[in-house]
Amino acid sequence: MFRSYLKGFKAYLLMEKGLSENTKDAYFRDCNRLFTFLEVSYPEINIKTLKYKHLQKFIFQIQSPKKDNESKILKISSQKRLISGIRAFYKYLLLEEIVDNDPTELIELPRLDVRLPVVLSNYEIITMINSIDKSTYKGAWMNLMIEVLYGAGLRISELLNLKINDIYKKQELIKVIGKGDKERWVPLNKIAFKKIELFINNTRSNIKPALGCEEFIFLNQRGGKLSRISAFKAIKEVAIIAGIKKNIHPHTIRHSFATELMLAGADIMVVRELMGHVSVRSTEIYTHLNANHLKETLLLYHPLYNKKLKT
Repeated sequence: MFRSYLKGFKAYLLMEKGLSENTKDAYFRDCNRLFTFLEVSYPEINIKTLKYKHLQKFIFQIQSPKKDNESKILKISSQKRLISGIRAFYKYLLLEEIVDNDPTELIELPRLDVRLPVVLSNYEIITMINSIDKSTYKGAWMNLMIEVLYGAGLRISELLNLKINDIYKKQELIKVIGKGDKERWVPLNKIAFKKIELFINNTRSNIKPALGCEEFIFLNQRGGKLSRISAFKAIKEVAIIAGIKKNIHPHTIRHSFATELMLAGADIMVVRELMGHVSVRSTEIYTHLNANHLKETLLLYHPLYNKKLKT
């Protein structure tokens, strides 16, 4: 009964702007999860007789600890996405006049605790770059990868999808295709552009690209497009060599890019544009990092808080 509306819901999502394929797939999985619960718990109800109390039971189930033989409790972020998917489904039903009211309006989103991301200092980034053996092909792409990730704040997927014709040296810009196939232009410093040029002409030129990979900048030793797993392992490897104990991954360098900008006093809306965030809420986490830095500075240098500075 409920699943018969999914085909129309899919068409509705395809017309919605800003939704990536991953988000659309997640919405479908979330709706199916709700439908499975309703079929088992309330087999007598249909799309028009579904009430808030039924949804309340479902939300309680995904928020409560489970038995040993059942799936683990959903993370807060997954709960929020699941509720967003169900709300989108009912928005579609209302637009199509399939239902007259929206029981999801009363559902409260769970509060997401602010977890500050792990970041690297500029010194740690430089230490990592200096620890790379740049005489090897792997070392060359590892060096360039960190340089561009840190210099432009890219997602690892955006970096690995960079093509030769996405590089605009004269304008000092790179074209980036972000989430939801959204295009943005990101500035990069002259040194980074020089390193990209040297890599393409002197290092990458020694690798024969596989069919369909001719335009990608980052290739593996066999000429295929460099994978996310290879990038992840490379960052871990470099961090260990550099003596960095933090648990880091490619996204850590993106966090570090944004953090350095915020600490330097950059406008949050500018940082949002550079990061390719749809909502400024995603960028606001770096204001928390900035606040922490200010607090630490106060405790370190103010004589009322630092005993060593008291006279």
